[in-house]
Amino acid sequence: MGTVVPLPRLVDAHCHLGDVAFDPDRAAVLERARQAAVQHVVVIGTTLSDSERSAALAGAGAGLSATAGVHPHEARTWSAETPARLKALLALPEVVAVGETGLDYHYDHSPRDAQRRAFEAQLALAAELHKPVVVHARDADADVAALLTGVPVPVVLHSFSSGPTVFEAGMAIGAYFSFSGMITFQRWSAAVPLTAYPPDRLLVETDGPYLAPVPHRGKRNEPAYVRAVAEGVARARGDTMEFVGQRTTENARRVFGTRLGTTL
Repeated sequence: MGTVVPLPRLVDAHCHLGDVAFDPDRAAVLERARQAAVQHVVVIGTTLSDSERSAALAGAGAGLSATAGVHPHEARTWSAETPARLKALLALPEVVAVGETGLDYHYDHSPRDAQRRAFEAQLALAAELHKPVVVHARDADADVAALLTGVPVPVVLHSFSSGPTVFEAGMAIGAYFSFSGMITFQRWSAAVPLTAYPPDRLLVETDGPYLAPVPHRGKRNEPAYVRAVAEGVARARGDTMEFVGQRTTENARRVFGTRLGTTL
């Protein structure tokens, strides 16, 4: 019998594991992630209630961490009470970052001025609490780049697909660039080649249940599929899977903290 080569360990740096799409079989989803050598999943909060659910999931077992924040689509819900409720969540050891926050001018589900106010408030909260911040950016490159200038805490630019303006703003502050299944899509066209990204700033994510990578397109996305994303990054950069797995796992631990040393 030949030697069995273990799969490189991976971290899914961004998954909406609290979404109702996972309610029927969340335990099985996590077991498939374990089988795929995914050792940790960062569970993303997008509203106050969603952030509470993410924190509860992360607090229930090893191998999960959470974020707490208000997504740009939900920025219209920001109120005077929101910062205090987010602070309470961010005080929990299982909640490792602020977000998902940012700007989305593609859908404009919330008015742009409300998006900017909520984004600025969450950047300030991250700075106050010395927490990293997870940023969503879509069709808002100039405003995202301007608001990121001088941010004093680690920034994760999630499902990165922005152009040179946000890339350069991210590079200037030492941001992390997290890639999703989009990089496996036939229509994917990188404005900045993946070889331009420093290896110590790369992350991989699913953004599950959305954006399932090839060869899983059309299915519900889940943490086990982050392996296909990592393979896509390796192909685009001319790296080995071992290299991508090692570096992205090290990077996730550096940005989100020691809790990411716990495994599923």
